[in-house]
Amino acid sequence: MDWGPLTGTALGAVIGIATTLAADHLRAARGRTDADRANRQKLYGDYLAALARTRNTLRIAARMAVPPGERAQSAVESFREGNAYELRYQVAVVAPKDVVEASTAAFRALRDLRNEVEAGAVATDQSYVETRERWDVLLAELRIAMRRDLGRDAF
Repeated sequence: MDWGPLTGTALGAVIGIATTLAADHLRAARGRTDADRANRQKLYGDYLAALARTRNTLRIAARMAVPPGERAQSAVESFREGNAYELRYQVAVVAPKDVVEASTAAFRALRDLRNEVEAGAVATDQSYVETRERWDVLLAELRIAMRRDLGRDAF
């Protein structure tokens, strides 16, 4: 019996199966990567929206012509209702280190802004303005880090 044709056929089958399995593996890995990126993109968008809601509520509180106690209460409620805390923890779990660091810095700056309003600052106070400007810079850095992570232009 001549083993050449049988060996050639078996080797061809093994190569064909291996190629198909490798292609399937690569396709599945690419699908997971795409799904992970899409999930991060949604989370980042939700987190930025929560930060924006919180910031907007703080802005309104800082401009309110009400007693300081009411302004302080509004500042505290802005964080409770903004949903930023919950989403920040989700970002910390799924994002790369540079995004987590930028997220933490921006969140802390927003919390500092809340503390200013809670302590009685209004939108025209120098300390409030400086804290708000710091928040603006750190938020921009967060967006750049998120875009970079998602493979988008950073600018």
